[in-house]
Amino acid sequence: MKKLMLTALAVVSFTFANAQDGDTGQTAKGKWLIEANTSFGAPGNGNTAFGLRSRDGETDWGLGLEGGYFVMDDLAIKAGLGYADSSEEGALSTFTYKIGAKYYIMSKIPVELSYAGLSIEDADENPSYLGIQAGYAWFLGDNVSIEPGLRYNATLNEDADAESNLQFNVGFALHF
Repeated sequence: MKKLMLTALAVVSFTFANAQDGDTGQTAKGKWLIEANTSFGAPGNGNTAFGLRSRDGETDWGLGLEGGYFVMDDLAIKAGLGYADSSEEGALSTFTYKIGAKYYIMSKIPVELSYAGLSIEDADENPSYLGIQAGYAWFLGDNVSIEPGLRYNATLNEDADAESNLQFNVGFALHF
């Protein structure tokens, strides 16, 4: 697991170091990003996405939003907040916070590296995750993009009853 995360960090670092100059439109330096994701993974497991899952008569749901600022062409520094809850008896609600960076390779292929923490109601220890995500951005005009992607959240603390997880996300972003 550590080798996978170190390899992913090296790839992202190499990508940042080889950033291209020039006007990149929606991902140009000084632009803002507001993003909402739909998650096809478990709500509340280190993500700030909109999600709904029902199984055996129990419903899990989550909602969240992320925002970012492009500090250079194609590179945005991001932060996000989310909330998740469940109808399951005894289930606890969770509050998620996330910080990270998102780089658009060739202004079309978003790669994100982020840290997410969870605050669980009445928990002794709260889990945290290191996440890496990659996808593709379809820009619909000057201000909107649709970004399907795959995200892996690696747990950083085994003692918090947390599990690493893989998610398929579809993001909707506003660029201005």
